[in-house]
Order: sequence, then structure tokens, then C-alpha cells
Amino acid sequence: MKRLSHMDKQGRVKMVDTSAKVITTRRAVASAKVLMSAETIRAVREHRTPKGDPLETARLAGIMAAKRTAELIPLCHPLPLNHVDVRAEITEAGVMIEAEAATEAQTGVEMEALTAATVAALTIYDMCKAVDKAMTITDVRLELKTGGKSGEYRRKKVKGKR
Repeated sequence: MKRLSHMDKQGRVKMVDTSAKVITTRRAVASAKVLMSAETIRAVREHRTPKGDPLETARLAGIMAAKRTAELIPLCHPLPLNHVDVRAEITEAGVMIEAEAATEAQTGVEMEALTAATVAALTIYDMCKAVDKAMTITDVRLELKTGGKSGEYRRKKVKGKR
């Protein structure tokens, strides 16, 4: 069984020392879903939400969140992000969010992509809660990671699911 990299031999948490790691190009894509009622989907699609455009606001919030990941997650390294993009798309069940982050660094950008997707989903909830408090944020997950010693990870697609 692999040892957790953020624990020392005494079981205390520690920040991983990345100084000996090689700088490589790294990229990660994460996703999240916000499930909502048909009425709320219509309100988003027709730009009738009380607080303004939830999709564009969520996009910006996700980008801003990616840049602040190291401030939110205690053992996360601050990274020089070369690229962050957040896409929010209306689906038949709600809103699908996809966040992408890239860097050239000694550690990966998975947490930045996951943070961006999560904060974008929270922003959708905030922007639409006046219409639908029963929304559900679900399926926050890493879809793709490239670069670094461990190589590429790509989530397997399950037939019929996104």
C-alpha cells in the first residue's frame, strides 16, 4: 500500500518537499454538476435569475478560486498558473461545469482544477438559490491529469454517463 505523501513517519501532516522534483508542464481537468429543477434550468436559460448571469459569474469565480487554492487548502503549494478556464453548460438536469488548469511547475494542478470546479458550482447555487433551494452539487471529480512523475490519468467514461 502506498504511503500518504503528506504524512511524516510519526503520522504528522507535512508539506511535501518538491525542491528535488523536475519542472514539467502539468495540466488537470475537473468537473462538477449542479442538479436543479426544470423551472430553475428555464430561469438560467432565459436569463431570469434575480442575481444576474449565473454561468458567467460562476466562470469568473472558478478562475479566481483556482488562483487562491493554496490559501484554501493547507498543504497545497502555491503555483504559477499559466492557464485556467472554466466552462459552464446548461444540461437537461442542471449545469455541468468543467475546469482546466495548467502550469509549469514541480507539482500538479489537480487541486486548482478541483477548486475551480467546486467554487463555480457553489456560485451557481448562490446565484440560483432564490429560485431553487433544493439544488444539489454532485460529482465533483478529476477527469484528467497530465505531466509529472506519475504520468497521465484519465477518468474512464461510463456508458450513458458524462
